[in-house]
Amino acid sequence: MTAATTPATLLLVDDEPSILSALRRLLRPTGHTVLTATSGAEGLALLATQEVALVVSDMRMPGMDGAQFLEQVRAQWPDTVRLLLTGYADMTSTIDAINRGEIYRYIAKPWDDHELLLVIRQALEQRELRFENQRLLALTQTQNAELQTLNAGLAQTVAARTSELAQLNEFLNLANAQLRQQFLTTVKVFSSLLELRGGSVAGHARRVADLARKLAHRLDLSETQQHDIFLAALLHDIGKIGFADALLNKPVSLLNSRELTEYRRHAKVSENALLPLYELKEVAHMVRSHHERHDGRGFPDGLAGDDIPIGSRVIALANDFDGLVSGTHSETRFTPEQARTQIRQAKGHHYHPDVVDAFMILWDRGEWLVHDTHLTPASKLAPGMVLARDFVTEQGTLLLAAEQRLTGPIIARLKTMTRRDGTELALPIKP
Repeated sequence: MTAATTPATLLLVDDEPSILSALRRLLRPTGHTVLTATSGAEGLALLATQEVALVVSDMRMPGMDGAQFLEQVRAQWPDTVRLLLTGYADMTSTIDAINRGEIYRYIAKPWDDHELLLVIRQALEQRELRFENQRLLALTQTQNAELQTLNAGLAQTVAARTSELAQLNEFLNLANAQLRQQFLTTVKVFSSLLELRGGSVAGHARRVADLARKLAHRLDLSETQQHDIFLAALLHDIGKIGFADALLNKPVSLLNSRELTEYRRHAKVSENALLPLYELKEVAHMVRSHHERHDGRGFPDGLAGDDIPIGSRVIALANDFDGLVSGTHSETRFTPEQARTQIRQAKGHHYHPDVVDAFMILWDRGEWLVHDTHLTPASKLAPGMVLARDFVTEQGTLLLAAEQRLTGPIIARLKTMTRRDGTELALPIKP
């Protein structure tokens, strides 16, 4: 477990003592307090007397099975994270257990020790983040009320920001229910944290990620490479999260020597922030090198040509194109056509020729743009519809992830937002 996770109380429920013993041995080095129960009834009794952060339950148990047990846990202790450990081959029953107990994750027997520890760590970290988010939301609401009394002119801005944070909190919980997109959704959420500060950074990471993924596809890179490039593009500026607002929104061409030194550190800082996550090892290397140049005059390592990771070459062009158009590169904002000219002129010295050629093909075909050909108003949404791409606010905040299947509760919340804000929301739905 990482130092970032506070020691917590865990409950293991399984009718096989050998399983409980094995799990207890596996978790002993983590520093967590581990409780055990051999039945669902015994587990409920323990939950009634002690605060438990996470429950790991077997599926098939006599008397009360795992589905019934986790359903009661959800009803009585909703803040307790629920994991299902199952060797049961009936997938229908497993899905029923997931739906009834609203579990975080299910893990098949026999389990992989590393995977199980990783899942428990991520579940506890997410629980901590949820609580911290609630605390920050409450704090923000209090501070906004105080600001309204001090400066009536800021009332509208404060209310809009509070509403934005409330909506983000609501949809974060919804996004976390998307098991197949769990990891990708989490990455998108982290990427959006920087963009909550607004200014020129709003929506930047998402636009760069969209263009980078299209370039990677045009270059015939593998599905894995395309996926990693998309993730790296979403996270390429995560090292800027500690920047002051003035530096964050200042064009690169206007930075003084001290500011430029700090700015040039963000690629390494981004890599260091991502390296502890094994799944993002390759992504971290791409992020480190996204400011390298084809002629070797980039930073932080002065790489040149094919020594630069292919993902970094792709992200470099996508990042610069959006930077030219959004005004983060220079004092003057370029039109898309002007930015295209700049990219083409830098072929062979700033950018890899193959990446520039791929971009020009996208440009000529109009494929660099995001086309919303199937926007559906909130009033016409129906359960079972699937999002064609990420649904974000104008500020770039992720509300629902791509491939999210709409449910009745999600649609109800969208309609509530429509009534509350007085605007009709429209979502990109797959045909």
